[in-house]
Amino acid sequence: MLYRTYRPQTWADVVGQSHVVRTLQGALERDLVSHAYLFAGPRGTGKTTMARIFARAINCTSEKGKPCGACSLCQLSASNGSLDIIEIDAASNRTIDDMRALKETLSVSPTLGTHKVYVVDEAHMITKEAFNAFLKMLEEPPKHVVFILATTEAHKIPPTILSRVQKFDFHKLTPTEISTKLSSIASAEKLQVSPDVLLAIANASDGAMRDAEVMLTKLAMHASDGSAVDASMLGRLLGLVPHTAHAELAEMLSTADWSGALSAVRTHAQQGADMDQFVRGLLHYLRLVMIGKIDASALDQDASASIKAHATSMDGKLLVRAIEGFTSARAQMRTSPIATLPLELAIIELGEKK
Repeated sequence: MLYRTYRPQTWADVVGQSHVVRTLQGALERDLVSHAYLFAGPRGTGKTTMARIFARAINCTSEKGKPCGACSLCQLSASNGSLDIIEIDAASNRTIDDMRALKETLSVSPTLGTHKVYVVDEAHMITKEAFNAFLKMLEEPPKHVVFILATTEAHKIPPTILSRVQKFDFHKLTPTEISTKLSSIASAEKLQVSPDVLLAIANASDGAMRDAEVMLTKLAMHASDGSAVDASMLGRLLGLVPHTAHAELAEMLSTADWSGALSAVRTHAQQGADMDQFVRGLLHYLRLVMIGKIDASALDQDASASIKAHATSMDGKLLVRAIEGFTSARAQMRTSPIATLPLELAIIELGEKK
C-alpha cells in the first residue's frame, strides 16, 4: 500500500496540520512537553502518524524539536522496534482490566530514551469504567510517561479526561494539498497519471489523505505494466468521474440543456461511476457556487475558475432548486430500483420549473 510506503517520517513530510506541527515543535524546543495529548479529527488526516513522529522527536538524542532519523532511537522506532513507544489499539484494549495492565507498566523506566510514550488509538472506544481507571493515571503520571490519545470522535471522550490533556484538532486536507502529495508519489513510483485524475481522487477522498493514497494504489496496480492512467479509468476502477464533470453538468443546468444533462448522467453511469459519489460531488460543487454567489470572498483559494464563473452566471433560484432536488434524489437513489432514476427525475423537474 502506498500510504504505508509514503507515510510521513518527519515534520517536513506532514501535509497540512501546520498548526499542530508548529505547536508540538515549540513544546519540544522549549522543553514544555506535556504528560498527555489528544489528537482529534476525521479519519485519514494524520493523527496516528503525527503521534509517531512526536513520540520519536521526544526521545531523539541528536536533534531538539524533531526526529533526526539517524540516531539509534529514531531508527528503532521507525522499524517499530522501540520499547519506549507503545501503541495501543483501544478498540481491542478498552476494558478496566486492560487499564489495570497498562498501569503496571508505567513505573518501568524507559529502556533507551528519556520518556515512555503511549499512543492510544481509537481512544473513544474505551469503556466508561476503563476511562475512570485511566483518569487516575492522567492525574498522577510518572515524569517519564507521555500519553497521546487519538480519536475520530472527540465528543465521546469524558470531560474529566479532556480537562487533563492538550487537545489538537486535525482538519480535513484540501484537494490541492492532497493532489500535490499524490503527484509526488506518482512521480516517485514512475506512474503516469494526469493532473485531472489526481484532482478527481483528491476531491473524492473528502479530505482524507489515506483514502486518496488507497485509491492511487489501485490505479498503480492496474498500470503496473507502465501504461498511463487517464480519466477513462476513474469510473471503471474507482467509480469516480473527472473533476470537470460536475462543472460540465452545472453548465448544462445553467443553460437549460436538459437533454445534455440527462445524457451526461447516463454516460457516467454506463462508465461505472458510483452515482451516489457523483451526486455528493455535484452537491459539493453547487454549494460552493451558492457560497460564491452570496459572498465571493468567502470562497477558499482552491475554488476553481468554473465555480467562480457559475457563481456569477447561474440563476439563484435555479441553484437553490437544484441543490434541494439533488439532495432529495440522493436519498431516494439508495432504495430506487433504477439507481439513476431519482437523479433523472430531479433534472426533468428543474426543466419543467425553469
